[in-house]
Amino acid sequence: MTKPFRILLALGDITALETWVAFAVALGPDTAEVHLRGLVTMPADISLSEGALQARQMRAVMDQVAHNQPSIHDEVRVYVDHHPMRSVIAESFEVPFDVLLSDWSGPYENTGGLETTEILRDSPCDVVLISGKSWQQLGNVLLSLRGGPNLSLGTRVAEVLADSAMITLFHAEPVRTKASLLTFNTQIPVKRTVMAVGDVIELILLEATQHKAIVMGAGSYTKNSPTGSVDSVIHQVYKRANQSIILVRAYQPEEIMFHRPRPLNRVNEPFSVKVDRWFAENTFHSYEFEDLSALLAMKQKQGVTIGLALPTLNEEKTVASVISTIKKALMDEVPLLDELILIDSNSTDQTVAIAESFGIPVYKHPEIIPEMGTFPGKGEALWKSLHVLKSDLIAWIDTDITNIHPRFVYGIIGPLLKRSVVQYVKGFYQRPILVGEQLQAVGGGRVTELVARPLLNLFYPELSGIIQPLSGEYAGRRTALEQMPFFTGYGVETGLLLDLHERYGLEGIAQVDLEERVHHNQPLINLSKMSFAIHQVFISRLEKRYGIQLLEGTNRTLKLVIQEPGRFGLDIAEIADFERPPIDTVTAYRDQRK
Repeated sequence: MTKPFRILLALGDITALETWVAFAVALGPDTAEVHLRGLVTMPADISLSEGALQARQMRAVMDQVAHNQPSIHDEVRVYVDHHPMRSVIAESFEVPFDVLLSDWSGPYENTGGLETTEILRDSPCDVVLISGKSWQQLGNVLLSLRGGPNLSLGTRVAEVLADSAMITLFHAEPVRTKASLLTFNTQIPVKRTVMAVGDVIELILLEATQHKAIVMGAGSYTKNSPTGSVDSVIHQVYKRANQSIILVRAYQPEEIMFHRPRPLNRVNEPFSVKVDRWFAENTFHSYEFEDLSALLAMKQKQGVTIGLALPTLNEEKTVASVISTIKKALMDEVPLLDELILIDSNSTDQTVAIAESFGIPVYKHPEIIPEMGTFPGKGEALWKSLHVLKSDLIAWIDTDITNIHPRFVYGIIGPLLKRSVVQYVKGFYQRPILVGEQLQAVGGGRVTELVARPLLNLFYPELSGIIQPLSGEYAGRRTALEQMPFFTGYGVETGLLLDLHERYGLEGIAQVDLEERVHHNQPLINLSKMSFAIHQVFISRLEKRYGIQLLEGTNRTLKLVIQEPGRFGLDIAEIADFERPPIDTVTAYRDQRK
């Protein structure tokens, strides 16, 4: 006869008893047998007899539930004591239970009259302690275990809690080590795997914001540990998290070495699978971040600052709307942005005067770090904006957007606040374009679809899931951006994307749906110039990748066909982006950041 899988369910609060029983039944195999115990904890100065009425009421409820659930063992008991959990543990020595499952008052309060340390140390079976009530809701589960003695138990608990929702396997380390670059050597059914480096407690709390519960291991509590105290990480997470904390301790620890992380062997995995996984996990929508007060709270908790730079060149028709919309929503009403500046490329219209009328700092990029000289182009403005901005997170948006909305900014900032592993965020959108005064539903992003994305698919298939690699709305961490070279002209977006991917991998990049972006149509000649520059960037990066020389000595002039009334011929344009070095190698920048 098969030995039943015995679960000892001991509860001090039975208001959600049916939910607890359902969880207990699901936790075991088909042979699960739930032994239901009630805990009435009496104060030390009160006679135990005064717990009789409470015990009676508890038994009545428990008996009714047991009557309707065949997996519950016939004998239902209520322990009344100053330390009723001791009776539960004593019983577990008499009957070979597999799991002790109980509601948990947390590391600061006694559970059933006992400290957490005693329960974890003395119980002769696996232990699962659950705090709070959010675990009873639908939602994702954060499994904060890399491996070690509690992985199998923690995984099973996470599976049952998540049901059909997402499990995130998460591990944080205080400093980057060789292991930080490794993945998890497990076969557990997770949909997301996140490894982060930094303040462990802050990283867990940050990742937990999108989850209903956090499963954590009590690794220091085994049958061989005579003493101990609850780990400080568990203390702090319990104290500050809004989610339920599920503490698991395996009575027979697994071999830690078996679960040590190692590189995930995906040699035979097609690129399409890898890209699809990234697309599903790292593609966000701006509405996920529209709760600005929540974003502000995350920003404040992380202690970071956020700056937005607006690159301009003759944008007098739209710059006022862009500045006023963003400033009002993200500075005046909700102080999400710490800085809002304009970086101008020598506009000849009223762009600068309009920006100055709003009282925001205005810079002309040729005047920034003058000893480095100057080049024309948007990329030059972006590179130099790193020098005048002081913030930790840097965002850029174009200023020709006619349907400007705060989502163009908070959408690209959100993933950086939500996920510490993300270093760079690209926006994407539907792109109707204005042709004259007529708005066409399609037609935007021609260089993207005809040049950039085909080249990515051909030479960088791992980046083929990037929807709009050339979009002008993107954000990143200063610590990443300051290490990147910047192309000074049309090639800046392509260069940043390729170089950041090379440094931080696909998981370091995210993209956000910004819904719709309306802007004026670019003439075909300008698109031709842009394409010419982008091809050069791709070739230059292929040179680095394969150690070959292709561009040296090549023609950098573009012959443009001119067909105008009374004019037919060729015009010549010099299209050669200059590559600025990482700005953290510039003396003036380093001196300023000291």
